[in-house]
Amino acid sequence: MTASLKTLSPVDNSVYIERAFADHGQIERTVAAAAIAQRSWRNTALEERAAICRRAVDAFVARGDAIAEEISWQMGRPATQTPGEIAGFEERARYMIAAAESALADVRPEPKEGFTRFIRRVPLGVVFTIAPWNYPYLTAVNSIVPAIMAGNALILKHSAQTPLCAERMHEAFREAGLPTGVFEYLHLSHADTERVITDARIDFVAFTGSVAGGRMVQSAAASRFVGSGLELGGKDPAYVRADADLEHAVATVVDGAFFNAGQSCCGIERAYVAAEIFDDFVAGAVAEVNSYVLGNPMQADTTLGPMVRTSAADAVRSQIAEAVAAGASPLIDPQKFPAAADGTPYLAPQLLVDVDHSMRVMNEETFGPLLGIMRVADDAQAIELMNDSDYGLTAAIFTSDPDAALHVGEQVDTGTWFMNRCDYLDPALAWVGVKNSGRGCTLSSVGYEHLTRPKSFHLKTTL
Repeated sequence: MTASLKTLSPVDNSVYIERAFADHGQIERTVAAAAIAQRSWRNTALEERAAICRRAVDAFVARGDAIAEEISWQMGRPATQTPGEIAGFEERARYMIAAAESALADVRPEPKEGFTRFIRRVPLGVVFTIAPWNYPYLTAVNSIVPAIMAGNALILKHSAQTPLCAERMHEAFREAGLPTGVFEYLHLSHADTERVITDARIDFVAFTGSVAGGRMVQSAAASRFVGSGLELGGKDPAYVRADADLEHAVATVVDGAFFNAGQSCCGIERAYVAAEIFDDFVAGAVAEVNSYVLGNPMQADTTLGPMVRTSAADAVRSQIAEAVAAGASPLIDPQKFPAAADGTPYLAPQLLVDVDHSMRVMNEETFGPLLGIMRVADDAQAIELMNDSDYGLTAAIFTSDPDAALHVGEQVDTGTWFMNRCDYLDPALAWVGVKNSGRGCTLSSVGYEHLTRPKSFHLKTTL
């Protein structure tokens, strides 16, 4: 009998969805179909690919309300906030569709008499996307749409926490008229996921998830010399200079730290604040956090939902307890959040001061509603502390001085540098990480470079 996955909703711990894992026969048929379909799809005109992808986005958005509600039940984000993921999916998808024409255009060097020469970006073949639960559509769309637009076939393995997301995207593309096999999905065990990566018909792996998961993907993919794109999370910092707009900085940093219950790869997990404004920033942050309403995400007044599962909440509780035992001071009274309870995924948000980099809360990924705040003397100290991390996905500065922002940003090891904002992806810009935050690139025209390979044409036309 085929084993099954059960998605336990963090809302009430009920079984929200159950699906059978793909057996080896289904896996074989799916991979074979993708490899066969790609041979025709790569010869499909770019205009036709774009038309199908646009229709798929239309079909997806038309079901947006129902899809948004499913997100809340599967991973716990407040229902008032999940429609934003539908809008984000649409924005990124439409941008990448529009960007394909220029991104995939032939590269032509200077003319040379008697020769026709150009570089063409050709599809890799079959792309295997492994997507996470925390932003189940926003992370997946980054590779799915450009892979298909570039002429690849794609197989999606979504998180066992959000299996409906794979099905909903597949339904939209099927309704749009995408040929069978070009985009398929599989519900897979960990062992079978690794087995698919090592299949000779898989040509690229796009993975978003943990560092441990990324090591598995890279190791498996390297056995066949195929490429992989890895987004592995972060410990993203924010630096608030003395010349910052304090009210804006407080609101933005707190939102960047606590939106989605802190379960964002590029969420703010540590804040460094100029000594001159430290006390005012902390007071403002405390007031902002205390305004949150923790509760059932399906209720309209909830602004902070549960974490995805109890074990994830317990991991954050452990970081808090360790930091407090080492001298950190908690500023938020959990009693102000009556929905919080040990043994459940409902966790009160927390701010910690008197922290340092010897504590896990300042050097290990938290991925929960917790923010450590440190006082800094100047830009140099802020730069040193921001760089004192194994991660480098995004970093942010809050200042009224653009020149200072550029000067500091040039010295911070990060994939994206923000001024006066955070926790955001612009589809026109490359989404990259450094250090343990990963490798490769999605989004922007540059993202297409990782889902294609250059093929040179050297034609001697005069004999």
